[in-house]
Amino acid sequence: MMSELLGGRRRIALAAIALLVTAASARAQLTSTVFVSGFTNPVAFVQDPSNATLQYVVEQGGVIKVIQNGTLLATPFLNLTSNVAHGSEQGLLGLAFAPDYGSSRRFYVCFTNTAGHIVVARFLRSNGNPLVADTSTRFDFVWPNGQAFIFHPFANHNGGNLAFGPDGFLYIGMGDGGSGNDPDHRAQDPASLLGKMLRLDVSVALNHAKGYIVPSSNPFVGQAGYLGEIWSFGLRNPWRWSFDDVAHGGNGAIVIGDVGQSAREEINYEPSGRGGRNYGWRNREGTLDNVTDRAPAFLPLIDPIYEYGRSVGTVVTGGVIYRGSALGATYRGRYFFADFGSRRIWSLALNINRVTGEATASGLVDHTDELGGPTVLGNIASFGVDAAGEIYLCSFNGNIRRIAPPVRSPNPIINIDLPSQGGVVTQPFVLAGWALDANATTGTGISTIHVWAFPAASWDYQTESPQFIGVPNFGNRPDVGAFFGSQFTPSGFGLAVSGLQPGSYNFRLFGWVDAMGGFGVVRTVDVTIASSTRLTIDLPPNNSTVNQPFQLAGWAIDTAAPGGTGIDTIHVWAYPITGGPPVFVGVPALGGGRPDVAAAFAGSRYTPSGYNMAAGGLPPGTYDLVVFAHSVVTNAFSAAQVVRVTVR
Repeated sequence: MMSELLGGRRRIALAAIALLVTAASARAQLTSTVFVSGFTNPVAFVQDPSNATLQYVVEQGGVIKVIQNGTLLATPFLNLTSNVAHGSEQGLLGLAFAPDYGSSRRFYVCFTNTAGHIVVARFLRSNGNPLVADTSTRFDFVWPNGQAFIFHPFANHNGGNLAFGPDGFLYIGMGDGGSGNDPDHRAQDPASLLGKMLRLDVSVALNHAKGYIVPSSNPFVGQAGYLGEIWSFGLRNPWRWSFDDVAHGGNGAIVIGDVGQSAREEINYEPSGRGGRNYGWRNREGTLDNVTDRAPAFLPLIDPIYEYGRSVGTVVTGGVIYRGSALGATYRGRYFFADFGSRRIWSLALNINRVTGEATASGLVDHTDELGGPTVLGNIASFGVDAAGEIYLCSFNGNIRRIAPPVRSPNPIINIDLPSQGGVVTQPFVLAGWALDANATTGTGISTIHVWAFPAASWDYQTESPQFIGVPNFGNRPDVGAFFGSQFTPSGFGLAVSGLQPGSYNFRLFGWVDAMGGFGVVRTVDVTIASSTRLTIDLPPNNSTVNQPFQLAGWAIDTAAPGGTGIDTIHVWAYPITGGPPVFVGVPALGGGRPDVAAAFAGSRYTPSGYNMAAGGLPPGTYDLVVFAHSVVTNAFSAAQVVRVTVR
């Protein structure tokens, strides 16, 4: 029924809507709010893949803490402080949960051990308490040289971020080993794991000797002198990087924030599954030539999609491509990133070539001030997302902040498409249109509508009472969704109106605005309701000659009645065409079954709408037989039909 009600005329004032859309689609300022505080140098915010209410915060000093339903738990998930060298760029650097964590209980961490070397270790979540790790299950990966760590010559450029890709493999971002300008050219050395992105298959038995195997699809497998673990080359310090989240509509690409030396901070884009790349360090810093006395491992060198100089910032913090919904469609697909040194945060539009899969960046927007400013934001060390794809910031001021939609004043709109202003209708009629809050961040923003009918424009509140008509049903309006955004598609409403006395009314629609927590918008339409009584005479035929007694029959309804046929009696009078007083013929019996009438008016309640009587006792002659129907709605004889008959 709703689709029929809403599928009739849909008149939208296009000029008015265009104006509203312009206001609604303009870039609205974002805000940020403290989600949880009380951390010491948080470097990662990681969502539990098996439980949407749990997130984990990695502290550089060696502790992983648990957030449950927005509350920081007192008991840490894991404490590695005695195993971790921390300070400056060293520490506990990354955390990744296996995609099947809910059943396998496996998770992985990356840290600098007390000797300053890189360790990637596997743990299991405790069987007895899922909010605590089982430290006895620790296993450190064993690398190609047989050591359970990756030798790291200097204290800086450790990388350390790790994450599972959409292919189910574990990716690890490794810094170049430290110092300045990669003195041993390790980022270009195919026999070194440093300065690379690594890709491992960790779905091995718990007693596997190394803890991983090299995927056969890795780009350098089988090439002499190349370590098979390497996925891509030429990174200086890929401190933070992320996948474009396939689960929320992303394409699986890797976006890498690579910290620069002294001239450029860069962001690299790698289409999904496109390993074997060389991002150029140390031969290049961004797009600038750097140290070129030794050749790169191979060509070509891949340019970053975005870079900036030291006047803007000094330490890029790679971020995430936004795939949530709370910020609105304007921000979906934009890449958010920050600079740890300058304490600023931006977003970029990523323009993806559908043929090549490559991306270009455009439309840089600085969000620093609207998110609170450098002092409030602090030094942003990392980004994270929750189960819904919403963005969180890890700041060295101890806060985890959530990027939130702007706090906006409600902008509710109700549009009435049917009936037209000043229109004349018979009951039942459809009252339909659409309703939304253009500033709503989720849903249509208007959750219910109440319809009242006020008698005429001259309504006197002292003597007349308005009538509550009902609550319309909501339905889809793709035309409205196309103008305002898909979240507003279910904004249509429709209500069948009946049971009102004929006359003029001012219909008033009150909308419940979610953002206000009350009825905050009114739309009116003036409508005149005509009499809705319908009456026919089926027998005798017009201009017929009959013998007495003869059958007089037909049907009568009042479609404005809220129930039944709406007719409680019928009177029949005979008017001689030669003049003289009319003769009262009688009252027909009501209730005859008329399924044809019920079908025509789409209401089974109209089935007993037939009437009939045996008419007689009239002096021979010609008469106009007039049948009058009495309506329970108007409490008057509000319809009449005439048939001319010659009586013998």
